[in-house]
Amino acid sequence: MVTTTSTPVEQQVTPENRVILKGVSWSTFKALLADVGDDRAWRIAYDRGVLEIRMPLEEHEEPKRLIESFVEAIVDELEIELRSLGSLTLEREELSRAVEPDSCFYIQNESLVRGRNINLPNDPPPDLVIESDYTNSSVNKLTIYASLGVPEIWRYQRQSLQVYQLVEGKYQKCDRSLAFPFLPVAEIPGFIEQSRTIGQRSAVRLFRQRIREILLSQS
Repeated sequence: MVTTTSTPVEQQVTPENRVILKGVSWSTFKALLADVGDDRAWRIAYDRGVLEIRMPLEEHEEPKRLIESFVEAIVDELEIELRSLGSLTLEREELSRAVEPDSCFYIQNESLVRGRNINLPNDPPPDLVIESDYTNSSVNKLTIYASLGVPEIWRYQRQSLQVYQLVEGKYQKCDRSLAFPFLPVAEIPGFIEQSRTIGQRSAVRLFRQRIREILLSQS
C-alpha cells in the first residue's frame, strides 16, 4: 500500500482527450502507473508535480507509425542494428520528471542496452525520440527530454518535420539528423502525405528506394 502526502487537483480537461492534474506527488504518479499496468492506451508526461494524461488520436498515430517504418527502412539499408522501444516510460525520480514518447530508438547506443531493461540514469537515454504533435501539449516535453539527456528529437506537426539536437542542455532546431546526417529530413512529410493516396506500405517502399539512391550516390 502506497501512502502519499499530496492530493492531485484536476486543473484542466481539454477536448483533445487530454487531462492535466496538478499537485501529483512522485509516489502518487508511480502508484497510478502500477495500478493500471502496462496494458493502457494513454500516455503520460510528468514534470515536478504536473501530470498530463493523453489519449492518442488517429491523426497522431498514423504519421508516427509511418516515421517508425522510415527509421526501420534506413537502418536496414545501412545494415546496422536498432532497438525500437515505442512509448517506453523514461523517468528520473531524482529529477521528478518522466515522459512517454510516441516512439523512441536506440541506434548509436544499441549495443550498450541490447537485452537490458532500461534504467535511467544507469543506462543512456534513447538516441532518437519521435513526437507526433497533432495537438499541443500542456507540459513542456522538450524540457523533460533535455533533463533526461535525449540527444535528438523528431517532431512531426502540421505536415512538417522538425529536428532538434541537444546542445549544452538545450534543444536547437537543425536541418539534418544527428543519427542519420545524410537523410533529407525535409522530404519525409512528402512521403507521409503520399501515403494518403498510394497507401502506407507503398510510401515506405518509395522512401526505401530514395534512401538507396542517396546511399549509392555517396558510395
